[in-house]
Amino acid sequence: MEERSSIGSRPRIVIVGAGFGGLACAKALADAEVDVTVIDRRNHNLFQPLLYQVATAALSPADISEPIRRTLGRSDNIHVLMGEVVSIDTDARAVSLADGAAISYDRLVLATGSQYNYFGHQDWQKHAPGLKSIHEARQIRHRLLLAFEQAERSQDEAEMRRLLTSVVIGGGPTGVEMAGAISELGRFMIDRDFRSLRPEQLHVVLVEAGPRILATFPENLSTYAADYLRDIGVDIRLNTPVEDVTAEGVKVKDAFLPASCIVWGAGVKASPAAEWLGLSPGPGGRLPVVRDLSVDGMDGVYAIGDTALALGENGEALPALAQVAKQQGTFLGKALKANLLKGAAVPDFRFRNRGNTAVIGRNAAIFDFGSWQLKGRLAWLLWAIVHVYLLVNFEKRLLVSVQWIWRYTTRQRGARLIDENFVAPER
Repeated sequence: MEERSSIGSRPRIVIVGAGFGGLACAKALADAEVDVTVIDRRNHNLFQPLLYQVATAALSPADISEPIRRTLGRSDNIHVLMGEVVSIDTDARAVSLADGAAISYDRLVLATGSQYNYFGHQDWQKHAPGLKSIHEARQIRHRLLLAFEQAERSQDEAEMRRLLTSVVIGGGPTGVEMAGAISELGRFMIDRDFRSLRPEQLHVVLVEAGPRILATFPENLSTYAADYLRDIGVDIRLNTPVEDVTAEGVKVKDAFLPASCIVWGAGVKASPAAEWLGLSPGPGGRLPVVRDLSVDGMDGVYAIGDTALALGENGEALPALAQVAKQQGTFLGKALKANLLKGAAVPDFRFRNRGNTAVIGRNAAIFDFGSWQLKGRLAWLLWAIVHVYLLVNFEKRLLVSVQWIWRYTTRQRGARLIDENFVAPER
């Protein structure tokens, strides 16, 4: 196996994953007297909370993504590698990549995020992509836009109904955001651009196995969201587990829903970080960590973000949210710098809840701050401000802000382009 040397003789920190947590950790270590290596299987970071807007033609992929080398390129002590981790040797303190390279470390930070959980039905993914990558967002956008074009020409009523039906699986924030966005996009396009179709022909179905959507929010906010979605034409099916997903549609309890576009948002699981370490994962595949975010029994190994099963002060698992990952990354970067350069112990991490939010549609969102809540237009404005702030740099913040203002004023959508070379799903 090839042994790749470190950048220098200074303390070496390896960060696996360049999402919210990994980038925040790397930025906290920028220009410190340590050598940092950031490894990711993609060459770009991606703002996943706005990926649904790429899927529904409100934003383009470049608006919410940026090359990792550009993001971290100003710091001479940070080295970026594009590669896929396959194993970790904690005795040798080395990370092995798929190409055979080994990257040594003094401290290792696992920030590899999560992926969608198809609950043993991985074959469903080709028919029901989730929203974890640009490719999946473009795949959904392609299917949506192509379905409208085909419906405009269809002379078969049953086929037209199938083409104008979209099914979103999962009533969490991703599912709710997608269902609302598809309904608003479809009704706008039909009303403005298509002559043979009528807005009432559009059918968007939100399927949820539980008794209510947005189950992690207070019930009054969940009810508000459900009422809003129904007002804009979304058909919400509660207590409806999915039994099968095919190219033709979705089989649920006592029914089959023919559909041209199916979106998966029914749950996530962590990356295989626990498997790399030879450990048994916790709930959701997450890697259990102690209060200082270190992996118990693994000297010098830490986990943050969706990868980590970290407990809050109330003893409950911290949610897999961007704000958690970002806070953990910044905290750990500063703590490791003090630990390696000054010998300071890594303190316990304390999460400061900035509120949980979900957008439902135009002028409609919800915010839960624990002791108080917000909904409607004001919550939507706050949601927009928070998401713009979380974007990676000023350029992206300005770009997205200008586009949102323009599209809010004109109601126009952006990248409504169909890639003729995109492979359509088999039927």
